[in-house]
Amino acid sequence: MTVFNLGSINADYTYQVPHLPQPGETLAASSVTRGLGGKGANMSVACARAAGRVFHIGAIGEDGTWATDRLLEYGVDTRHVSTLDVPTGHAIISVDPEGENSILILPGANIEITEKMIAAAICEGGPQDWLLMQNETNGLQEATDMAKQVGMKVAYAAAPFVAKDAAQIAPRADLLFLNEIEAQQLQDEMNTTLSSLPIADIIVTKGGKGCAWHHGDEVTEFPSYPADVVDTTGAGDTFTGYVLASLDRGMTIPQAIDLAQRAASLMVQRLGTADVIPDLKEVQDASFGSSQS
Repeated sequence: MTVFNLGSINADYTYQVPHLPQPGETLAASSVTRGLGGKGANMSVACARAAGRVFHIGAIGEDGTWATDRLLEYGVDTRHVSTLDVPTGHAIISVDPEGENSILILPGANIEITEKMIAAAICEGGPQDWLLMQNETNGLQEATDMAKQVGMKVAYAAAPFVAKDAAQIAPRADLLFLNEIEAQQLQDEMNTTLSSLPIADIIVTKGGKGCAWHHGDEVTEFPSYPADVVDTTGAGDTFTGYVLASLDRGMTIPQAIDLAQRAASLMVQRLGTADVIPDLKEVQDASFGSSQS
């Protein structure tokens, strides 16, 4: 079984700042690091580190070969990552002392992915596989159509969130990831409730409050695990990647969510994105005490 992830690949420039910048403010950062990022790359790395098999579908520029090398190093199959004559995507991330962040993104090659590139990957999939998507690339509708044709299950992490776009893709997903604000905006856009959507499973993340699993008319709450927060960047992507890899390895959704909550709890205690996502052994060996209610 395999997760085919149509997702972004970015160079993440992370700046430590005393507070998040205000409009018109010039602010001195205390440090900067460059790392592998993009919601897609983060999720692919999380899948691989959670012992899942993952093919990344995406694009970089000539300046981004280091990113492909890094993905491969972390266990991601990169044969469907294309090199194009455009810049690699990048993100400027500001992180304050409480771990909150603000992010500015240049899409670059992430929005130049062709239908042919997507088809070359998805034709290798089948009913035993997942297609995972976010909103940082183009080609989502085409990828969904192709995945349905070969019987793949579709998981959609609807971020960065645009209600109109999410309303087009979400109803065709088998598994949908949203945060609380996105969930409310999607319901408002579609004039419906989560329980009325034709989606088998919806997971609504709530940051430090845990998450909720909506399955039909039932809602199961999962509290978070305690953490000393350093940086929240990439925690949601880590959670999503761990859930998908765990499901792909045959775990139940409650089991997958619990493991993903543990991984996310470790992740927020680290500075960085894809490069610091914990592996399965770290998550299994970690001691968390009681989860937070």
